[in-house]
Amino acid sequence: MRKGNHLPRLTFAPISPEMSRSTTSQHASITLDEQDEEDSVNSPAGLSTGHTSPTAFRRLHSARASDMDLRSRLPSRLLIDEQSSLLGHQDGGPRNYSYTAPNTSMPRFSRRQSAAGSLRQPKNHSRSSSWGVRLAAAVSSNWRRNDGGLSESKGSLFTDERVWYDQFTSTDWVHDSIADNFRVRDLRSRKDLRGRIYAWFDGAQGWILVAIIGCLTACVAYFVDVTETAIFDVKEGYCNDGWYLNKRKCCFEEESCPSWRTWGDTMHFTGARKETIDLLAYVLLVVILAAASCVLTLTTKTVIPSSFSLSTLDENLGADSQKLNEEVGPNGRKTALSPDQSPLNVQKPSTMIYYPAAGSGVAEVKVILSGFVVHGYLGVQTLVVKTLGLILSVASGLSLGKEGPLVHIATCIGNIACRMFSKYNHNDAKRREVLSASAASGVAVAFGAPIGGVLFSLEEVSYYFPPKTLFRTFFCCIAAALSLKFLNPYGTGKIVIFEVRYVTDWRFFEIIIFVLLGVLGGALGALFIKASRVWAQTFRRIPTIKRWPLLEVVLVATITGLLSFWNRYTKLAVTELLFELASPCGRDDVSGLCPRSSQEVLEVLWYLATAFIIKSFLTTITFGIKVPAGIYVPSMVVGGLLGRLVGHSIQYIVLTYPNVASFVHCPAQGGPESCVTPGVYALVAAGATMCGVTRLSVTLAVILFELTGSLDHVLPFSLSILVAKWTADALEPLSIYDLLTEMNSYPFLDNKIRPVFTAELGDITSRVRSERIIDISSSPLVSALKLRRKLQFLHDAGELDGGLAILRHGVLVGLIPAPDLEFALDKLEDETDTLCLMATIPTFQSTEEDEQMFDPTDFTSYIDPAPVALDIHSPMDLVYQCFVKLGLRYVCVLRDGQYAGLVHKKSFVKYIRQLEEKKEH
Repeated sequence: MRKGNHLPRLTFAPISPEMSRSTTSQHASITLDEQDEEDSVNSPAGLSTGHTSPTAFRRLHSARASDMDLRSRLPSRLLIDEQSSLLGHQDGGPRNYSYTAPNTSMPRFSRRQSAAGSLRQPKNHSRSSSWGVRLAAAVSSNWRRNDGGLSESKGSLFTDERVWYDQFTSTDWVHDSIADNFRVRDLRSRKDLRGRIYAWFDGAQGWILVAIIGCLTACVAYFVDVTETAIFDVKEGYCNDGWYLNKRKCCFEEESCPSWRTWGDTMHFTGARKETIDLLAYVLLVVILAAASCVLTLTTKTVIPSSFSLSTLDENLGADSQKLNEEVGPNGRKTALSPDQSPLNVQKPSTMIYYPAAGSGVAEVKVILSGFVVHGYLGVQTLVVKTLGLILSVASGLSLGKEGPLVHIATCIGNIACRMFSKYNHNDAKRREVLSASAASGVAVAFGAPIGGVLFSLEEVSYYFPPKTLFRTFFCCIAAALSLKFLNPYGTGKIVIFEVRYVTDWRFFEIIIFVLLGVLGGALGALFIKASRVWAQTFRRIPTIKRWPLLEVVLVATITGLLSFWNRYTKLAVTELLFELASPCGRDDVSGLCPRSSQEVLEVLWYLATAFIIKSFLTTITFGIKVPAGIYVPSMVVGGLLGRLVGHSIQYIVLTYPNVASFVHCPAQGGPESCVTPGVYALVAAGATMCGVTRLSVTLAVILFELTGSLDHVLPFSLSILVAKWTADALEPLSIYDLLTEMNSYPFLDNKIRPVFTAELGDITSRVRSERIIDISSSPLVSALKLRRKLQFLHDAGELDGGLAILRHGVLVGLIPAPDLEFALDKLEDETDTLCLMATIPTFQSTEEDEQMFDPTDFTSYIDPAPVALDIHSPMDLVYQCFVKLGLRYVCVLRDGQYAGLVHKKSFVKYIRQLEEKKEH
């Protein structure tokens, strides 16, 4: 086929006619070609047998997909513990899989660890037959629809049991979607009353689940808010009326408070001044609380084998990139392995260590929702440790927030709650719909903004967000907000972290100032990203700091305590400071931000400038340390200080030059805020800076509106955020979480961008290697040892969720996924002299009893006979759409109908990033 006149098409590889098995093939023999290492089983009559399979006389017949029971396409049930589903089981003990259904008897399968030594983690999701089998069966003219329901379904052996998703593999979206469709079809086939009740309950499970998640998220948020507020002020002293009371509840905002005693009043040392004791106690308690949070976080330490090409799984911009030795291909593009190079001879990267409870977890949640499987990241241990560690880290006074970690905590709650219902527990695609709603509820309780939470899930973290998920996400956020209002964590009857009300409207000349604040906030956010990367790649790569994360936390906590003690605004909690910055002046103001004359304005400017420099520095060095920490509110605080500086500067100009044309309409007797309200500028700049860091736009505008409740100021908020995003994109194309995703080598294919391609599929397709295919041209029987070696090759190459193409005379007749192949091989009792059936052999002598016999050497049920295949000259835009819209793991490549290679999703993501790097240079 010529390239010039070729029209690309999306095709399914055809199933070649099956070979008839002669009587002489009952005594199969295997001949191994050591030069090309191709699998072939030769069975000529009269030749001696090399390695005879003990099952050589077994029935070589496999039930066709169209004859299988619908229940065999459903995931199996299993005993659940805290490591199941997205979490996965720990290595060691065997696990039993079983499936129960009405009038159906299924055998128990026990999976044991391979003697060959698998680099993969154990499975975490039960999977039935490949989606290609189901698609072929669904469109087959011989498909026999069963109208009798589950109770009348034909009992069959669970021969197409699919393996659980492995660590750091990708979700098979198409398979999970088809599996759920078959489940619903089987459920709705029952027309009796019980069947209708089952169908109704199945539909109600999603609503029940998200309601429970919302309530539990609110309870955890209440516990965090109340506990960290009680502990925060212990750095300055304690209350005589009750050790659990913070300073505000102890003094009721009174200026003179005899019940509150500082550490200088309590402890006396010879020659030591009271201020010195207060300083030492403050710094010491900051270090103790931060160190305790870090110690808790370090208990979640997870070691990842070197076969995974990742850098880290926490917010460490200084992590070393994990890359295999690369060689430049003929087209100038780097490839992970040379076609003639064995992965065994490649220098592998060192093992990777990460801490699931560290950082905010938003970037990792985003990658998980895109289909990436990370065991343990959403587990019970992570939930408990991150909750306790977050309380200590926020109470320590470090420049961090709790809003980002609450998103991770809410997602953990959603993942754990999914175990209540099997349709979410056993289907990762359905599970991720619930996780999207869970992440939204985290924002809803963090900011008290349920609508902002829905938009956050849609704009930031969700990869697949259908309309049904949108409504359930909204319901989950409302349930979380109502529960939080009932709990009343702030004692104000409100659910927002702070609430401000502006009584005066903005003036027309302020539009220019709002645009200026947008530019400054966007630039500040982009500079923060660059500064954080420079700090992480210099200081954090010092061997001592890299080896001992606790040492970095102690150093940062010490610097924070020493710098923050002398300034009132750096000493406050970030949420309380943001509230004071955004609040308008009142009669009983105690913040010191309401000057009455131009001279007082200059004093406030100096005080705010000092706080701005300190907070900017502390936020930069704090981001990425090994404690639960968010960046949302700290970035808003830095922006709020900047906005307040601009606001008071404009206020100084108004007081100094009141007769300027722009100010003539301001009331003469209204005071300094009669013309300019610095609190509005603070909140506008806070939103602009947060937009520059995270690139949230609509979500942020709605959150600011929900915080203020002012329709008059929606336009300034929206205008500044719009300008901030344009400015930040011009200075730094990636947000802080996109940068983490890229630097940590997550296999995340962003569906919100559209690359410009100039190549075609053949340009990124490696040549066919014998280690990556299974040739059944001579015989459908293949040695188990050869299959194990090919599987090991894929593991060494980092393709744990790859696959081996099955060829007959160069024609693609099927594909067996690597996880399924390992699952099948691990069930064999002895791989040494075992031959495995890799193609269906039709026979006219099969009986009902034969079809229900289980043969562990029959691998045909694991094979996808119709993998998605594209022509080698297909444009890259088509390949991009296949990976993004269909959620494929890999695409087979054909040349004139002959197999020409396989492109994995990870390889395609790497190609996209190389295009972006070339574009930047």
